[in-house]
Amino acid sequence: MSPANEPSATGAQRWLIRGASLLGERTADLLVAGGHIERIGEGLEDSEARVIEAQGLIALPGLVDIHTHLREPGREDAETVETGTRAAARGGFTAVFAMANSDPVADTAGVVEQVWGLGRDAGWAQVQPIGAVTVGLAGEQLSEIGAMAESRAAVRVFSDDGKCVHDPLLMRRALEYVKTFDGVVAQHAQDPRLTEGAQMNEGSVSADLGLGGWPAVAEEAIIARDVLLAQHVGSRLHICHLSTKGSVELVRWAKERGIDVTAEVTPHHLLLTDELVRTFDPVYKVNPPLRTEEDVQAVRQAVADGTIDVIGTDHAPHPRQDKECEWSGAAHGMTGLETALSIAQHTLVDTGLLTWADVARVLSETPARIGGLGEQGRPLAEGEPANIVLFDPAAETVVDPEAHASKGRNSPYRGLTLPGSVRATLLRGHPVVLDGELSSPHPDAARSVGGPYQGR
Repeated sequence: MSPANEPSATGAQRWLIRGASLLGERTADLLVAGGHIERIGEGLEDSEARVIEAQGLIALPGLVDIHTHLREPGREDAETVETGTRAAARGGFTAVFAMANSDPVADTAGVVEQVWGLGRDAGWAQVQPIGAVTVGLAGEQLSEIGAMAESRAAVRVFSDDGKCVHDPLLMRRALEYVKTFDGVVAQHAQDPRLTEGAQMNEGSVSADLGLGGWPAVAEEAIIARDVLLAQHVGSRLHICHLSTKGSVELVRWAKERGIDVTAEVTPHHLLLTDELVRTFDPVYKVNPPLRTEEDVQAVRQAVADGTIDVIGTDHAPHPRQDKECEWSGAAHGMTGLETALSIAQHTLVDTGLLTWADVARVLSETPARIGGLGEQGRPLAEGEPANIVLFDPAAETVVDPEAHASKGRNSPYRGLTLPGSVRATLLRGHPVVLDGELSSPHPDAARSVGGPYQGR
């Protein structure tokens, strides 16, 4: 798949992608110029274009992660915007939404603009900050929601992820506020009282191991309350990392009644179960916890039938000392950006639940729509922005976290053989990944990966 000639020194690049399978449906060539898809057809020629041979590769719109922890500012020992977006590019993502639980918390216009600027300047993927719902994630007073929405970062998604907005009055006020500019509140559904001292999913495994149980109802009770609040207010609600069969049923119920709710599931909740906790390996400690096989099958089916709208990685890198310790003292979280597409293939495509066009919907089109990123998640069509990932579904990869671009080594898939490999990622027409390796950041990063409402 190596390009045929030397790269241009400027951002005015022309690329000819030959023989890609568009969404796994038809084979065609794509001519990319000026950051857009200029032509699609068969047997295209362009003497000025560099060639990417893409026979056997699936072409998808660049992936969009609605749920990423980039850690910067404040926890650069765990991840930075630079390393996190390098990992995103390696995973086929051209845009990520950065969660607010940094230090300081992204609860002011100044902090979200800092994160937005770091992503713009890095040039590996578009970074769209998520603003905190409450000051300091403390759940006591609303943050500067309006100022963040009006900032250069143009924040449209607000979340206290890592913590639940437990106060129903605050949650109602947040929903009312974001409705004024078509924003969305993304809820981390976890009743804090029902999960005090919890270490893993409540069930037979927690009973066997003597670990504090994290009941499914702690998630489901918050979802039930919040879909009713969203209905009452007439606002948009997004459910982060849904993990139980009961949560699926609640979201399905809400959608049947026309409530404006969307939901995400993580790659690890599509594959892993609480049986892995028997190893006491803290790499499997995550919030919400790994659930049962029944829950895994329920969330897979919910992605297939559209009840769950998107896959969000919940990429949560940690320093080694925070995971290589006793289970009770370990941090929650797993890395996920560089393995997400392979997990989607393994759990959903290879099982016949989704087509590649469906993958584009749940990993690109819908998360971009939920978060208001107008130039991301677009169709592979002439005139559209050239945010493209080329993926080899026939490849097999043994997961080695030590080789990942992320600073985090806390991948739960270490040593597993997963299907598929990202071969190229194009960000607005520039290949940030080529031949499966990082290439170079976008040469016009500051101009090409600005906020979703750039120019207003």
